[in-house]
Amino acid sequence: MHLSINAFLDHLRIERQSSRHTISSYEDDLLQFEAYLTESIGEGADPTAVDARRLRSYTVWLGAKGYAASTVARRLASLRSFFRYQRRQGVVLADPASGLRNPKQPKRLPKFLSIDDVIRLLDAIPTDTSLGVRDRAMFETLYGGGLRVSELVGIDLDDLDAEQALIRVRGKGRRERLAPVGPMAMAWIGRWIGARPPVIAGEGAVFLNQRGTRLTTRSVGRLLEGHLIGHGLDPSSSPHTLRHSFATHLLDSGADLRSVQELLGHRSLTTTQIYTHVTQERLVDAYQSAHPRA
Repeated sequence: MHLSINAFLDHLRIERQSSRHTISSYEDDLLQFEAYLTESIGEGADPTAVDARRLRSYTVWLGAKGYAASTVARRLASLRSFFRYQRRQGVVLADPASGLRNPKQPKRLPKFLSIDDVIRLLDAIPTDTSLGVRDRAMFETLYGGGLRVSELVGIDLDDLDAEQALIRVRGKGRRERLAPVGPMAMAWIGRWIGARPPVIAGEGAVFLNQRGTRLTTRSVGRLLEGHLIGHGLDPSSSPHTLRHSFATHLLDSGADLRSVQELLGHRSLTTTQIYTHVTQERLVDAYQSAHPRA
């Protein structure tokens, strides 16, 4: 089993050019499944020993360990990708995961900050140091373009179009798009580029750490948490919260759903439609608090 997992991870790394974060997530999921197989079948279990009944038992096993439905769904998605690859390679004759269903998940609305809180956060970031300028530039860009944090840290100098306030970003599946981020974000990026530390040879990233190398997604999350705590805002907000805020504020201001889909880089309009539930809830709240007959 371990050799099959390593071959699949090499496929993701070399052929699919998946990000390190994506590969790490797949590896964690598949190694846990391998541990389950070892526990239930014994050493030496391989993909050919897995059938649909075994996968359903694994789903029950995950639930018994207290994993949330969303976590179980992600682990099952990893297994679907893994067994599709095994079938293409001829390792298994049939895909045991093809009919596997995800557990039902409660619908959760995306978390977002109000416009006032976003402005409060951005304006309160101290910019008397180069790293403060970097942080202001990063979070202006995240909010200004509605970017994923992985897209933010992947931006290179060659991706910037300062004149048009556009940035070429690479989304899920390495799909590229041009993201408008606005003149405010671009101006702060310009200030950061002029103030950042010396760059290690060959490093083309825009956003760097103190060592002059590309920031990681986790580092951006920790930096945001520090600013949120320092300014009395909800520390459970994440970089993705700024992306949700971007979408919600656009829809609240009258942007059409299809345009927001394109700006977010969503492949399906269904993914974007969750934001309409957010704005509908806010409309109901406004009606109930303001209308005399509510």
